[in-house]
Amino acid sequence: MQFDAENTYRVFSWLWSSGQVSEADIDTMEILDIDVVINLALPTSSNALQGEAEMVTMRGLVYLQIPVEWESPQLEAFEQFVGALDLFKGKRLWVHCAKNMRVSAFLYLYRRLVLLESEERAQFPMNEIWTPNPIWQNFIDQVRARYRANPV
Repeated sequence: MQFDAENTYRVFSWLWSSGQVSEADIDTMEILDIDVVINLALPTSSNALQGEAEMVTMRGLVYLQIPVEWESPQLEAFEQFVGALDLFKGKRLWVHCAKNMRVSAFLYLYRRLVLLESEERAQFPMNEIWTPNPIWQNFIDQVRARYRANPV
């Protein structure tokens, strides 16, 4: 299956992740029986799809945006992300941002800290996409420290 979105991965049978989606990708989501689209990019991102929320909801899918500042990711955004995945448990999700860098870092943390997967398994698809820069590595370390002190 072809996608316009870069760095598209099927992480689980119920979860896809990618960079910015196109209208054609949204059409494909219907074919894949996706129920929920979660966008971690800002609405002002340079490659944001204008009218994305409307395109998604007009097709009967749920749309949720948790804007994560690239230069300043916050623990609260990760906690909202974990809450959203919990809220939509049993649904088929597509999670995206601008390039699948934010999402892959959040998925790494979710897989490692919430699902308690091994380091090796949890790194997919992050290790396929990028090596976190110092800002994001610091964020990952802060979230890991917080969850070690107060597990989910």
